[in-house]
Amino acid sequence: MKIRTTILGAALGVAVTLALAFHATAQKDDADRAAITRAVLDYVESIYEVKPELIDRSVHPDLVKFGYWTNAETGETTPMPMTFDELRNLAATFNTDGRIPTDAPKRIVIHDVWDRTAAVGLYAAWGLDHMHLVKEDGKWMILHVLWQSYPPGHAPG
Repeated sequence: MKIRTTILGAALGVAVTLALAFHATAQKDDADRAAITRAVLDYVESIYEVKPELIDRSVHPDLVKFGYWTNAETGETTPMPMTFDELRNLAATFNTDGRIPTDAPKRIVIHDVWDRTAAVGLYAAWGLDHMHLVKEDGKWMILHVLWQSYPPGHAPG
């Protein structure tokens, strides 16, 4: 009987420890996901709302951005590499005329989160951005963006 009580007590102790560890991990995952979402929102809102300062807090200075823009009228596709500085300038100028509607899409799909890296998709007014984020000094920042504009006949969002 004493052995059975000891085994039961040990099993209960292990179960409680695992439950607490799972809870702590889930809270950390939730905090990371919230920070990742905020970084991606900063990115898209910097362009939608003409706020280039949001780029500074959400995009890594070593950004590598590359995409394909398709002219809806001609169907011609143009490759478009972009640096951090070019993105910041775009955020400061692109929507100054209000061409992006206030209800433009900004749907974020988090594909994977590890302790230092994450993969995310962003559906925005211009198309789909595939992003890689890195966590440095406790802060999530966008490091890579591969994007393309919506193909003809494909609705935004």
